[in-house]
Amino acid sequence: MNFDLYKTFYFVGKCGSITSAAKALYVTQPSVSHAIQTLERELDCRLLIRSQKGVEFTPEGKQFYLSVAKACETIFKAEQKLEASKNLSEGLITIGASETTLHHFLMPYLADFRKNYPNIRLKLFNSSTPQMLHSLLNGTIDFAVLILDRNYRQEELSVTHLSDFQDYFIAGNDFSRLKDRKISLEELLNYPLVSMEKSTLTRNFFDQVFASHGLDPEPDIELATTDLIVPVVAGGLGIGMVPEPFAKDALSQGLIFRLNIKEKIPRREICLIKKKKAPLSLSGEAFIKGLLSDSR
Repeated sequence: MNFDLYKTFYFVGKCGSITSAAKALYVTQPSVSHAIQTLERELDCRLLIRSQKGVEFTPEGKQFYLSVAKACETIFKAEQKLEASKNLSEGLITIGASETTLHHFLMPYLADFRKNYPNIRLKLFNSSTPQMLHSLLNGTIDFAVLILDRNYRQEELSVTHLSDFQDYFIAGNDFSRLKDRKISLEELLNYPLVSMEKSTLTRNFFDQVFASHGLDPEPDIELATTDLIVPVVAGGLGIGMVPEPFAKDALSQGLIFRLNIKEKIPRREICLIKKKKAPLSLSGEAFIKGLLSDSR
């Protein structure tokens, strides 16, 4: 049966008269009367009785109205939520980010997006890159912004370049004798090294930088997060490698200095990663559209 018949019956019952229902529905009174008659004929049951006060339910009509009202109001609420999603006035986006991409790439854009769409909830997951990729594959998050190797491939995931950055080898002032000269990666092995823990992509990159020149580093200090490397190095405990944004403030304050390495250290990429066959919400699509626009 046509839903409009139930909708008309709902408004007649809610408004208490044919005239008021017609106004609420922006239709003519005859149209409302015809709809009620059609509904009663289809159901083979009298639902409403006209009176001087407007309309009254029959006992069967009252019972029927209570069920129809629940159904109609559920549908109307669903329509309102859908409209809110279309207007980006409601929604939820789940985003995965590594420590580096969250603090030194995503944060400004997250702040702008929140200002433009204050009612869209942003749920952030901050963990290691392997864990974020696993979360993408099992559908826990909508998309992720991570640091990935240029050659990374996974057939279920799409990878889009957003930006790149340079890693620096840094040292504290206790190693000031190294300031004014070039130093090779092989020579660095004679000094205490500071790095991330194994099984992280940052540590893998650190090892690959040395391995590409036939070297096998054995760090003296292994840390859980990248932001700990700078204070450990500034404290004179060793030489470390960090992304440029992490070293910026400490370099400007003179707490550390950048080593002049003979070998070229490749730049690393910040990428947007999402599951190819997983559709995004309208709010998620809006977020990615702005992110890609800002990255061009």
